[in-house]
Amino acid sequence: MQNNQYYKNAALEALKGRWAPAVVVTIVFMAIVMAIVSPGCITEFFPLPVGWIMGIAGANMLLSYFVSIPLSVGYYNAFRLLYTQGDDRLTSNMFKLGFTNWLHNVWGMFLMCIKVLLWSLLLFIPGIIKAFAYAMTPFILVEHPEMRAIDAIRKSNAMMKGHKFDLFYLELSFIGWGILCLFTFGLGFIWLIPYMYTTIAAFYEDLKAECGETAIPQM
Repeated sequence: MQNNQYYKNAALEALKGRWAPAVVVTIVFMAIVMAIVSPGCITEFFPLPVGWIMGIAGANMLLSYFVSIPLSVGYYNAFRLLYTQGDDRLTSNMFKLGFTNWLHNVWGMFLMCIKVLLWSLLLFIPGIIKAFAYAMTPFILVEHPEMRAIDAIRKSNAMMKGHKFDLFYLELSFIGWGILCLFTFGLGFIWLIPYMYTTIAAFYEDLKAECGETAIPQM
């Protein structure tokens, strides 16, 4: 495995000349997620009947699982394709990769969340460790649609053996940029998030290479 700077440089090279579509897809992604979450905030400011509150909460939960989760899978993989193939159709790829095999992606991420939650019930630290162990699941779900969701999670766990701290350290290295983004009233995250996920895509591809795999072309 390479060092953090290698992955960051590789990400910046992939993003060179493609920042516009990277920013656009991030704005679209954040706008959709906020549109799903924001109705739940109404209950914090307006005295609504209990039935309405429960209905809004239920709708938010369903939309989060059935829309936000596959959308996030598509978002991660859109940047993987940008990194591996130079494909800058990020917005269309986000929807295509997230909602093709929609049930497979939703079920896989749901199982992953459940497993992390169960580990977290034991102690907080094991939950964090397993979150990093399963972190490659969104990529594997898309690259291996023939694989059962539970096997995609197991594959991520196997690939991340000995590399969980590497990913933690890689993500931690962005904390300085994250703090600076706070001083831009959050606007800086529109650029930072694509940078982070392209870097993680580079990490994933290097991890695959170590495991003897190569990139799988996408149609």
